[in-house]
Amino acid sequence: MTLPIDKQSIEAVWLTLELAGLTTIVLLMIATPLSWWLSQTRSRWRAPISALVTLPLVLPPTVLGFYLLVLMGPNGPLGRLTLAMGWGLWSFTFTGLLLGSVLFSLPFAVQPIQHAFEAIGSRPMEVAATLRARPIDAFFCVALPLARPGLITAAILSFAHTVGEFGVVLMIGGNIPGKTRVVSTEIYSHVEAMEYGQAYWLAGGMVVFSFAVLLSLSLLKRRNGRVMP
Repeated sequence: MTLPIDKQSIEAVWLTLELAGLTTIVLLMIATPLSWWLSQTRSRWRAPISALVTLPLVLPPTVLGFYLLVLMGPNGPLGRLTLAMGWGLWSFTFTGLLLGSVLFSLPFAVQPIQHAFEAIGSRPMEVAATLRARPIDAFFCVALPLARPGLITAAILSFAHTVGEFGVVLMIGGNIPGKTRVVSTEIYSHVEAMEYGQAYWLAGGMVVFSFAVLLSLSLLKRRNGRVMP
């Protein structure tokens, strides 16, 4: 009996899950302090930095992928740096995919966490200060626990958005089997080769996954009794 999904497709699925998992971890590490700063600061730099973080939402993925490809190329500043450090070029590698995924999914992590921090208000932190808690202790013991719904939403959206990426990963990764080929580009390859049976299975899996993500967010919103980003 012929399997509906071949070994190459299974490799693409595992690579996609690995990329999405690592991207989510990196994004939570970056987005949490950045979101806190955006929610608390009154600096004049807040607006331009917020716009820069949100830019991937309106920028075509191929445009972002193109500039990242130039940046990581042998004549780009990042490419020169990685070559000088002995790391080689990051274009058409998993590391390059990870960098592109982090930048492309950054607003999906920052916005839910920022909104969660803003919803907390200033009173809990003021109470912590009156109890002589250091700012860093108040952040980890008060702000983060209260913002947990936003963190969970950010993790779900970041993971799901990375799984569904196409334009950025195709521009940066080049769709190399076993190295940079993920589910979205694997579906594209099957359709291009007129292998519709395998494309149906992978596309169907993406539909089920997307529905599960939306259902999870809806249940999370209902559980917490407030509007989630």
